[in-house]
Amino acid sequence: MNTQAIRPVALCVFRKDNQILVAEGYDTHKSERFFRPLGGIVNFGEYSWETIRREIKEELGEEITNLTFIGPAENLFQYQGTPGHEIIFMFEGEFVNKNTYKQEKILGIESDGQEFTAVWKPISEFKRKKARLYPDGLLELLTSS
Repeated sequence: MNTQAIRPVALCVFRKDNQILVAEGYDTHKSERFFRPLGGIVNFGEYSWETIRREIKEELGEEITNLTFIGPAENLFQYQGTPGHEIIFMFEGEFVNKNTYKQEKILGIESDGQEFTAVWKPISEFKRKKARLYPDGLLELLTSS
């Protein structure tokens, strides 16, 4: 990652009851387990809402609908010991395939071939600080809307 570049990122929150779908991550430098909504980097010439549709199709093989912009976020962070800076376009959406909501865990594949697991996590776990949600400010955005 170029530490001098600001990355434009689009992320999407999918809700099921009082839970959201998030990818599990682990930072070995911080010894920290964390969760983050699905999405990815906005390509040049691509609108952020197009990024969400593309990323969810590529990573999960799923189509989405009812995509709604819920707000921007700025994220300054350290991951695996490397500093990063993102401008994030946050969306909420729904899966076209309603069976997706019945899965406890959803296996996904990043563009580099790395597999990841997405899970439904109760928002209350993030509120009670039993689980860490990134990017910073997302929890406040979700609970104020």
